[in-house]
Amino acid sequence: MVRSLADKRARKETGLFVAEGGRIVDELVGSSFTIRRIFAAGDIMHLYPDAEEASTKSLERMSSLNSPADVIALVEMPHYEFPENIGAELTLALDDVQGPGNVGTIIRIADWFGIRDILCSHATADAFSPKVVQATMGSILRVHTHHCDLAKILSSIGAPVYGAFMSGESIYDLSLSQEGVIVMGNEGRGISKEIERAVTGRIAIPRYPVGGALSIESLNVATATAIICSEFRRRR
Repeated sequence: MVRSLADKRARKETGLFVAEGGRIVDELVGSSFTIRRIFAAGDIMHLYPDAEEASTKSLERMSSLNSPADVIALVEMPHYEFPENIGAELTLALDDVQGPGNVGTIIRIADWFGIRDILCSHATADAFSPKVVQATMGSILRVHTHHCDLAKILSSIGAPVYGAFMSGESIYDLSLSQEGVIVMGNEGRGISKEIERAVTGRIAIPRYPVGGALSIESLNVATATAIICSEFRRRR
C-alpha cells in the first residue's frame, strides 16, 4: 500500500501521502497533521513509540526514493481553504512546473521568505508526491498549495501579477509591491500564453555582464524563484 501512494490517483483515493526520513517525520509528530502509521527500523524504534518495526528490505520496498530512509510515515492529506483575497499578501503561482525537485524546493523557498500560499496549475507536480515532500525538507507542513484553474484565477484578481520572463524588465530597476502574485513558468517553455495574458508586470533577472556572451540559456526555475523572492522581500 505504501508504495502505491507514489501514484497521484492512489493518494486521492486514500487521502494519504508518504513522508520519509527522521527530519520530516519528527516535525509531523509535533504538528497538527494526522499520522496514520509509522514504520521504523529496529534501531530507532525507541524514538517512535507508536511505530511498527520494519526491516531494511521492507523499508526499501515501501520507499519510492533512491536512498530509502529508516522511518516512513503515512499521513492524512490536509484540506486547505482556498485563499479569499488572492494577492493581498505576496503569493507564488506555478504554471506547469513539473519537476518534483523544483516544486519541493520552491515550497521550501516560500517557507523561508514567509509566503504562505502557492497556486499551482493542474499540470504542476503534485505537492504531496513522495519526491516533492522529500524536497521540501518539512516546509510542506507550513506552506499551503492549491491546485486550480490558474489562468481563470489570475485573470480575475485585482492585485499585481508579476511574470518571470527572459525578456522582462530587470527586477532591480522596477518598483515592486509587497502585494500580488509572482508567476514562475514551466522548465522548458516558461509561462504559457494563456497565463501571460493575466500578467501585469514582466520581470527578469539580468545576466552579467550585460551584453556578454550567452553561456547558459536560463536559470533553473527554483533558483530563479529564490532570487526573485529575495528581491521582493529586500524592498520590504
